Amino acid sequence: MNLEAKSLDLNLLPITYKDHIRGRNGAQLTMVEFGDYECPDCGRAYWDILKIEKIFGDRFRFVFRHYAYAKIHPNAELAGQAAEAAGAQGKFWEMHDLLFRDQGALRMKDIKARAEALDLDVPLFERDLKSEKYLDIVRADFRTGVQNGVFGTPGIFVNGVRINGATDFDTLCLALERAAQT
Repeated sequence: MNLEAKSLDLNLLPITYKDHIRGRNGAQLTMVEFGDYECPDCGRAYWDILKIEKIFGDRFRFVFRHYAYAKIHPNAELAGQAAEAAGAQGKFWEMHDLLFRDQGALRMKDIKARAEALDLDVPLFERDLKSEKYLDIVRADFRTGVQNGVFGTPGIFVNGVRINGATDFDTLCLALERAAQT
C-alpha cells in the first residue's frame, strides 16, 4: 500500500464545525472521505466504513465531504444538497445513510420520500432543494477535494494522509493501524 502525505495547508485539515463528523473530538484516528452518493465505489466504502467504526470504536472519527462528480453522476449534486438540507434539520447522518443504502433511487421523488421517512419538515426541505440553497456547500467541498489531490471517488485520507490506490476494507484498516502506531 502506498500512502502519500499531502500538504495540510490545502484546507483538508483542520476539521471544522462546518464538517459532518461522526465520532468524538480528539479521537486518535480521523478518516476524511470525499464521496459521491451516486458512486458505486463510495457505496462499497460506505459499508466498509460502518464496519471500521465498530472495530476502532472511540479511537475513530469519520468526516464526510461531498465530491459530487456531476459529469458522471447526474444525481450526485442533488443528493449532496439533500444531505445538507436534512442536516439543517439535524438529520445529516440519517439522510447520508439512506442515500448510500439505495444509490439507485436518487431522483427528487426518491429523495422527498426519504425526507418524509425521516420526519423532516418536507415543505422546507423541498424549498431548500428547489432554491439550491446548499449547492454552494456541495461544490465548495468538491473544489477542496480537487485542491487536495482528489480526482476520483472515494477520496480517503487517514490523519491527513491520502490513501492512494485501493480503498477496500483491508487497505483502510491497515492505514488506520499504521496511523495508530505513529
